[in-house]
Amino acid sequence: MTSESIFDDNAEIVGNASDNRKRSIFGLTVLGVTSGAVVALVAACAPFVAPALRRYCLPFVPATGEQVKNVLSVLPKTGRLADIGSGDGRIVLAAAERGLTATGYELNPWLILYSKFKSYRMGLGSRATFVKRDLWKTDFKQYNNVVIFGVTQMMPRLEEKLSKELQADCQIIACRFPFPTWQPVKTVGSGIDTVWLYKMPASFSV
Repeated sequence: MTSESIFDDNAEIVGNASDNRKRSIFGLTVLGVTSGAVVALVAACAPFVAPALRRYCLPFVPATGEQVKNVLSVLPKTGRLADIGSGDGRIVLAAAERGLTATGYELNPWLILYSKFKSYRMGLGSRATFVKRDLWKTDFKQYNNVVIFGVTQMMPRLEEKLSKELQADCQIIACRFPFPTWQPVKTVGSGIDTVWLYKMPASFSV
């Protein structure tokens, strides 16, 4: 073997090693970026998923424009309103614009921040507030209007809870899913936009 061939072989070995290092560094970089993206995605999604891991899943489904209109059609122009599961705050904001003092109860911190920002931009001040609180640990007796976007599984328990807390003549508006035994005094809309209006105590048969 000549000295030239030895040098050529060494150069090839060094070149291959350099290529391997480059590929290794590239692979580690891609792995790092991908891992970071996954961690960021999990961190961003966690506040949205965590509430759904509770006993009753309340996924965020924005109210449609027609649904907001239907809710407003059965609300008075004054009074105190609680929106249970306020989501992005559109019911609370619309009610506050109408003249009510409205509070949204929501577990998702990002939706609360968004709702507060919208309230600030709309200049609603103290008429529209948003609270991060579990509905099962909240007493709603101070309100004379309650709106609920629930799911079928939770409505029986919520019916029992509200019947013990709400005062006479309080209005309860159920969206998408009615209460199991209460008889509505009025039904507005159809399909997913349906809202059921109940009143304490005359129309209830708990």
